[in-house]
Amino acid sequence: MLPLTLLKTAHGHPMLVELKNGETYNGHLSSVDTWMNICLREVICTSRDGDTFHRMPECYIRGNTIKYLRIPDDIFNMVKDENTYNSANRTNRAKAAGGGGGGGRGGARGGARGGSARGGQSNRGGGAQRGRNQNAY
Repeated sequence: MLPLTLLKTAHGHPMLVELKNGETYNGHLSSVDTWMNICLREVICTSRDGDTFHRMPECYIRGNTIKYLRIPDDIFNMVKDENTYNSANRTNRAKAAGGGGGGGRGGARGGARGGSARGGQSNRGGGAQRGRNQNAY
């Protein structure tokens, strides 16, 4: 399970964020980007020593300052369910498209032009080249 997938699934859910400097932020996840920068809403910030509390309507946290995130267990179950659903859909789509065929370029015989090893023409090697003077030496 990828961290960003987990965070995108946690959108709108409560979470706790602890920063490298010791401050903690409790709030609901509003947004996340690819650098793990996050926005929280309805935030309560606790100071490093735990004595001072601040309430904020919204807060932006840069991803490289995050030490760890605490996310509810329900989110993990949601991500697992979503992954099994998506993998089943991928399998069904591949079967419907005549899948199972290798994943390489072209069809079973190496593409539309065919390769020289399979009896097709090859533009590599000592053949005549178009658009160039062959006696250019």
